[in-house]
Parts: sequence; C-alpha cells; structure tokens
Amino acid sequence: MIDCPNCSSENIDGADACEQCGQSLSDLHLPTPATEVERALLTDRVGVLPPKEVIAVTPTTTVADALSLLVEKKIGCLVVVDDDETVGIFTEVDAVRKINDALDDLQDRPIGDFMTPNPQRLEAGAKIAFAVHRMDLGGYRHVPIVDANGRTTGVISARDILRYLSEKMAS
Repeated sequence: MIDCPNCSSENIDGADACEQCGQSLSDLHLPTPATEVERALLTDRVGVLPPKEVIAVTPTTTVADALSLLVEKKIGCLVVVDDDETVGIFTEVDAVRKINDALDDLQDRPIGDFMTPNPQRLEAGAKIAFAVHRMDLGGYRHVPIVDANGRTTGVISARDILRYLSEKMAS
C-alpha cells in the first residue's frame, strides 16, 4: 500500500492517482531527501505552518470595502464565501491587476466581479512540498485550507512557507 501525499489515504501500490482525492501518485518514486529541509518538506503537513484565520466576504461586498478590509487587517487575501461555500479568493494581486488605478470608477462594484473564482484548496494534512508545488504551478501566493468536509478553515501564503523554510534552515 502507498499513502497519498495530499490526503494520506492508502492506495494500492502502482496506482497512478489517489482513489480518495485524485492526486497524482506518479511522483512517489523521488529520491530520498538529501537534507533535513528536503525531508521536512516531504513529511511535514500544511497544518504545522499554521494556517491564518479566514477573513471572509460575500461576492456582493464592494471593492472599496474589500480593499479597506485588506488594509485594516494587514492581510493579503480575502476568502469570498456564498452560503457557507468558498466561491473565490480576492488577493492584493487581484487588486493590482484587475482594479489598479481605476478604483474611483470601480469602488462600488461587487468584489465577485474581480475575485479569482474556484480557488485551488488544500487539506491541512497535505504535505508542504505539495503546497509549494501547487502554488508554483498555479502562480498562487495564497491557498485556502479546508477540513474533511471541504469547509475553509484557514489560509496559507507563500510568506508562511518562506518563514517555515527559514526556521528549518536555521535549525
């Protein structure tokens, strides 16, 4: 049996994808980690980072209110929730790329028009290496963390991972 690096479900040896979450299992033939940092990335779970509190808004929240919340809370993203379901994420990158200097014209528009819909999510049990891989492939700086029921419980950022790596390299 082989454990999935994303959800830790047991799978039959030789399986190409996890039966539980669909994660590819084809990269499990990687060489043994050469350093303690490499080992930690491949064994530690996202939950050790720890994920930050979810600051949620609805899709109808205005751009002005969303930007004020980002500044007030000193955070880089808001999770957009509709009927207790995560439907998007709005980040400082969305603000710069999609709103930029048109704030005066767009401040009363709903944030749902500018959010990134259906963001990639990870369970707290996903390995940190998988989170790094997912963020790199998608060009994400923030990833919502979900529980077993798919409910968003936190957010991790590239900064969280860099802090984790700095701590591992210092020890």
